[in-house]
Amino acid sequence: MKEINQKLLKPYNSKEVEEKIYQIWEKSGMFNPDNLPKENKETFTIIMPPANANGNLHAGHGLVMTIEDVMIRFNRMCGKKTLWLPGNDHAGFETQVVYEKKLEKEGRSRFQMSPEDLYKEIWDFTQSNRANINSQIKSMGASCDWSREKFTLDKSVVDIVYRTFNKLFDDGLVYRGKKIINWCPKHQTSFSDLEIIDEEREDKFYYLKYGPFIIGTARPETKFGDKYVVMHPDDKRYGAYKHRQKLKLEWINGEVKATVIKDKSADMEFGTGVMTITPWHDATDFEIAERHGLEKEQIIDERGKLLPIAGEFTGMKIGEAREKIVEKLKSKGLVDRVDEKYKHNVRLCYKCNSLIEPQIKSQWFVRMKNLAEPIIKAVTKKEIKYIPDHYEKITLHWLNNIIDWNISRQIVWGIPIPAKICDKCEIGFPDLENKITKCPKCGQEARKDTDTFDTWFSSGQWPFAALGYPDSPDFKKFYPTQVMETAGEIIFFWVSRMLMLGKYITGKLPFNTIYLHGLVLDAKGKKMSKSKGNVINPLELTAKYGTDAFRMALVVGNTPGTSLALSEDKIKAYKHFANKIWNVSRFVLDNTKDFAGQKPVLDEYSKNILVGFEKLIKDVTEDMENFRFYLSAEKIYHYFWHEFADVIIEESKARFKNTDQKASTSYLLHTLLQNLLKLLHPFMPFITEEIWGMCDFIKNKNLLIVEKWPKIPLV
Repeated sequence: MKEINQKLLKPYNSKEVEEKIYQIWEKSGMFNPDNLPKENKETFTIIMPPANANGNLHAGHGLVMTIEDVMIRFNRMCGKKTLWLPGNDHAGFETQVVYEKKLEKEGRSRFQMSPEDLYKEIWDFTQSNRANINSQIKSMGASCDWSREKFTLDKSVVDIVYRTFNKLFDDGLVYRGKKIINWCPKHQTSFSDLEIIDEEREDKFYYLKYGPFIIGTARPETKFGDKYVVMHPDDKRYGAYKHRQKLKLEWINGEVKATVIKDKSADMEFGTGVMTITPWHDATDFEIAERHGLEKEQIIDERGKLLPIAGEFTGMKIGEAREKIVEKLKSKGLVDRVDEKYKHNVRLCYKCNSLIEPQIKSQWFVRMKNLAEPIIKAVTKKEIKYIPDHYEKITLHWLNNIIDWNISRQIVWGIPIPAKICDKCEIGFPDLENKITKCPKCGQEARKDTDTFDTWFSSGQWPFAALGYPDSPDFKKFYPTQVMETAGEIIFFWVSRMLMLGKYITGKLPFNTIYLHGLVLDAKGKKMSKSKGNVINPLELTAKYGTDAFRMALVVGNTPGTSLALSEDKIKAYKHFANKIWNVSRFVLDNTKDFAGQKPVLDEYSKNILVGFEKLIKDVTEDMENFRFYLSAEKIYHYFWHEFADVIIEESKARFKNTDQKASTSYLLHTLLQNLLKLLHPFMPFITEEIWGMCDFIKNKNLLIVEKWPKIPLV
């Protein structure tokens, strides 16, 4: 009589099992597609969204690691040559902000440091964090190929980013232009439109007397340089005024000469239908000035303070100056009335919530319409599958209305823009080898560009850069990849830009399926934040309940694109499920230890159960192939607990006492257990691998991680 494995006699202890099992997987080399069975011909590749190398794993990371690992483990078991390539993102501005907060706590400031010293400190900071977060990713059970790990500042990646920049320039798709951009006075850098938060606020709205006109504004502090009064050419109220007519009028700091501008962008229904413009500090005003060749004058500096044009208000921050300016206007009889409750949208820095101050600056821009057109065609032709599918319309709307992308950032941490600048000619040109010293246009000395790339510019090239475009064997074998799984909230920031840059550089779409998950919320459905104190630390929960339980809690009930309310009770419930799996496995192995394993003549009872189980395999496989992981996990859970444990195991207790039914029952339980372990493995890899190792009745078995996915028929 065989003895049952002594490990099964003890309660399941996830802490003892998980680290040991992960080490077994790593040592086996099966995370590396090169080591998978030679018959695995078809590839299945996911390039992991690179985790920001500036902090710890959070619940959102846990979801990414779980969903992607489920995909990889399933496809590996289906006989595909799977590659899940891990990486970390230097995360440019995000990381610099994190480090600036660290400096503030230490009583230091980045503005008091040399760029070289700041870069070196952040480099050391990220390298320490990389090791930490990679360890945390492993603890989630991620079966990624660590031998191929990449960092977005690896020389090989940077070289590809530089070649892309150069190609874009040569093709006329990158240019340096003096345009109005979003500027954060606190962080002293520009942003693209995607990095700005629009927030509705209630402020005062001032109606001011501008000569014979009444103009409205919520920002009187910008009005010092207003010398153009704009109205719609069809507005009959102002038919007496001619385009470019000059008017002398009294204004904040004395008499000014105003020019009438007739422009169709003026809203005849808003206020009095007349407005003055401040082209340096408003995008709409800038466009009007560009159309009519008007002068543009800076009123507010980069730190949010008024310039000398403001006279007595020079040097004041705009917030403190506003009411003082209004008082002066009142003293001159130039305030008509004030609306105390004016609702409007203001633009904020997404990191510090500082008011964005539009500024005119020379920056590098990418012409996006040319890059968007091939993707619009591909999406329209259904060459790209969106999960959920409503993101297709969202993407098309954005692509059809896309604007040029400002890729310059005035920060130290990131990939330096490999270019030279001629301030006299206001032009820039790539200089990848840092050999150009003079401006090709005027011959004067050119200076090195000190800006860095927007981190989304480099990460937008992640799929082909991480695979070593263009000559690497990995690029030739694994590109295009199959799936990009990430958060729906970065569909424009990242996913759409990967599509555009991937198609532009390689001629192929970087992936054909886009799986977008929602946010992980707290138990009450609230967004997690440190200030609310409701942040879920996945490592604390996996230590308490086990990684398998945490993974199941993230998957079951989590439909693509929708946010998931994650409670500790839900995770605890799946810990009970893990215990159930353990106890049922012990029962099966204990009661079948004398069974030789040969298939006997099955009775009708066993046949009927196996036929029903075949339907489960078929349904679960179909769900897995169609990315319905939330359904497949739930179906396996219910079958294991409510069919296998509650019914079949209970009925087997009586059947084992019947000599005629014992062999059929033993075979039935063996078949169900080993196939349920396979079905569960993508979701609960640790406990299933541990139990699999104890199933001595399985002949010629491999590690479960590379066992074949269940096939039917079983009868």
